[in-house]
Amino acid sequence: MELLFAYGAGLLTLINPCVLPVLPIVLATALQASRYGPVVLAAGMSLSFVILGLGVTLFGRSLGLTEGDITSASAVLMIAFGLVLLVPKFSAAFSTATAGVAARADTGLDQVDRSTLRGQFLGGMLLGAVWSPCVGPTLGGAIGLASQGKSVLWAGAIMVFFALGVSTVILALGYGARSALQRRQALMRRIAVSARPIMGAVFIVVGLVLFFNIHHIIEAWLIDVMPNWLLDLSVSL
Repeated sequence: MELLFAYGAGLLTLINPCVLPVLPIVLATALQASRYGPVVLAAGMSLSFVILGLGVTLFGRSLGLTEGDITSASAVLMIAFGLVLLVPKFSAAFSTATAGVAARADTGLDQVDRSTLRGQFLGGMLLGAVWSPCVGPTLGGAIGLASQGKSVLWAGAIMVFFALGVSTVILALGYGARSALQRRQALMRRIAVSARPIMGAVFIVVGLVLFFNIHHIIEAWLIDVMPNWLLDLSVSL
């Protein structure tokens, strides 16, 4: 479930008011460089998000924080980002605070030679880093899930699934819907506005479940009611 949640967060990440206007230009440049440009761009951006997520997770653990501390902090982070998505006043304040992110991304990309696949990969990594504050709610939710994982490997898997969600959007738009996106930016913005409160509510619910350890209660209940064959199968997986 956590992996699916991270993938869903990745899908919603780029449908963002400060990212969406720039995305068609970025994808057009990628396709001009090579037919594989969007793939390399997605790979660079994915690597940037995975490194950021694992970096935050490992930093927290290096401070000597216990698993309970990390879980509580992650839950609070998810609730906070959920409120940003759910409450229009908080969302407007967040959008204002990140209004210059897209402009900085344009400036940074201008300094990279994107006519080659290497340049597209570096450009993707740069966009992943620069857009991080702008896509904070969904990225923060994925990092929150990763941070409360029991192992670095599981945290990495969560961030990889988040990156796969981002890559799915890039590849779909790059190879199938870039022109449609350019014509229907208003529609995409309306979809983003409609999806934000739903995602915000999900973040808040998951954050509350983690903060109050309700997931352990649910896990214990499932162990009691699940048939032995299904329990053995879930353990073997």
